[in-house]
Amino acid sequence: MHDPNEIRFLVLGLIKDHNNRVFLSEGYDKIKQEYFYRALGGGVDFGESSLKALKREFQEELNAELVNIQYVTCLESIFSFNGQPGHEVIQVYQCDFANPNFYQLEEITFNEGERKKIARWVDLEKCRSRQVRVVPEPILEYM
Repeated sequence: MHDPNEIRFLVLGLIKDHNNRVFLSEGYDKIKQEYFYRALGGGVDFGESSLKALKREFQEELNAELVNIQYVTCLESIFSFNGQPGHEVIQVYQCDFANPNFYQLEEITFNEGERKKIARWVDLEKCRSRQVRVVPEPILEYM
């Protein structure tokens, strides 16, 4: 777990399919009592590039290899989650799954540390119209 008083350096991978969907992980804020979605990725370790961290995170969580990786932007997010303040600097990449089978799945259950998480294909229009809450919100501009 990270120190809540520190800025986290993260990397996220935006993966879209040919059906106007984006691959996102589902989260839930117990205090706000609301679901949200976020692109998959994770923390960048000291001495590790964000590109290597992106590949490592997808390998660790989904046993997935990424291809067609392109840098998109850097975002800063200051937020509250489960009643705790958070601050992140996020490198965002556009990428694809190397294995086409991932595009056939509706959802995947994976482990993030000791927690079970779900990732699924979400309709881009629902994200853009804010029917589905996506965090950090500025990432919508790049979807």
